Amino acid sequence: MPTGRLASSPWEENEMSTSNRKTASFGVPWESAYGYVQAVRVNNSIFVSGQLSHTPEGQLVAPAALGADGKPANFDTMEAQMKRTYENTEVLLAELGGSLADVVEETLFVIDVPAAFAASGKVRPAVYGQPVPQVASNLIGVSALAFPEQLIEIAFRAEVQS
Repeated sequence: MPTGRLASSPWEENEMSTSNRKTASFGVPWESAYGYVQAVRVNNSIFVSGQLSHTPEGQLVAPAALGADGKPANFDTMEAQMKRTYENTEVLLAELGGSLADVVEETLFVIDVPAAFAASGKVRPAVYGQPVPQVASNLIGVSALAFPEQLIEIAFRAEVQS
């Protein structure tokens, strides 16, 4: 219900309901540069921002070699990047009381669709522990991601029971 007062800033902390909200972040530089958290839990739902392959310190894992044009020269590190992306997601989900077993939807944003299909056929069954993961999945080819060496970014939605 409107209070009749104007907020001094649209970003005031009290503008966003936090009563049922928990967040998780890694503390990597791009979180503050872009202004976001890595994951948010509201009630039994966990929403995980697009994840990539990085260390806790923010160093990219298995970065793609770049060609003279500044774009990936090949997609040989897609599988390694994908594995690390799922590992990072496991950390965030665990911090908010979930696991990969709670994931109901994932969206993979990739620079090269054929390379992603090849990698996902190996990685996804291993991380989800079943030949056909019971997860709604979207695979979307994009022209670029946040870092030139990045080949994949994955966003998740999980539903936890407690």
